[in-house]
Amino acid sequence: MAKKARGADGGAVPTTAATVALRSAGIPFTGHVYVHDSAVTDFGAEAARELGVPPERVFKTLMVDTDAGLGIGIVSVRDQLDVKALAAELGAKRAAMADKALAERKSGYVVGGISPVGQKTPLPTVLDGSALEYETIFVSGGRRGFDLELAPADLLRAVSGRTAVIRRG
Repeated sequence: MAKKARGADGGAVPTTAATVALRSAGIPFTGHVYVHDSAVTDFGAEAARELGVPPERVFKTLMVDTDAGLGIGIVSVRDQLDVKALAAELGAKRAAMADKALAERKSGYVVGGISPVGQKTPLPTVLDGSALEYETIFVSGGRRGFDLELAPADLLRAVSGRTAVIRRG
């Protein structure tokens, strides 16, 4: 019988499309569950605070709509996405943040729980280069109150992504 995956606290790791994709690819990760406060809308800052992790190690997944199609930018929660820099990386001339309903439909996740891994519609993905400064980073695990900790190189492998400077600090 297969052993159930355990999170950093020894508790069971929720099964999400992200965890299924990582397990299928043989990519190691650690799940971190925390109690999400439904009144909170700054999901990344909440994750950093609740997990006791510096905000520069917690990364948010943002979907953009460009003249070349949809794309994903992943930046730390302490930074803002430089939409123009991401557009250039995606081969587009213009970009704007995707509508929340579109982001949820294309990713298969709810806003505040959008993981870069296991999205319903795989999209070109760019991880901010600052992630490479850390042995591991945290990204949403596919629901609010659940983050995945993994090596940046493993994240890039999981999403067939690349790195570039796409942040405004």
